[in-house]
Amino acid sequence: KIVKEGSILYDVRRLSTPSEAAGLGKRFLEDLDREQVIVCCLDNKNQPVSINVVSVGTLNSSLVHPREVFKTAILSNAASIILFHNHPSGDPEPSQEDINITTRIKDAGLILGIELLDHIIIGSEELFCSLKERNLI
Repeated sequence: KIVKEGSILYDVRRLSTPSEAAGLGKRFLEDLDREQVIVCCLDNKNQPVSINVVSVGTLNSSLVHPREVFKTAILSNAASIILFHNHPSGDPEPSQEDINITTRIKDAGLILGIELLDHIIIGSEELFCSLKERNLI
């Protein structure tokens, strides 16, 4: 049986823009000393239904596999997902590896019917990079 979390956990009730999504992701990823990848599972109205850590990496890398990303999404009955990860260096510029894993996750989501809405990289302070805004998704 799936346990549904209450709305009190996420005061942001609907994610409409990359900056709103980045604000939510930043709460979980700011000030970490190594890379972490989290997935935010959304319902049909782009409301968060769950947020889970997918991977904890090292200072400059994190191993991510679509299987772990979509396990959470499937168990949460998600209609779509937003992927977040941080760059402890503070520079949110995506690496080629970031772009490659985004493409893999997007393709896996198409097969499963769970859309990857965005992959947001959190940097220092207010810096973030939306791969959707850069047309990399």
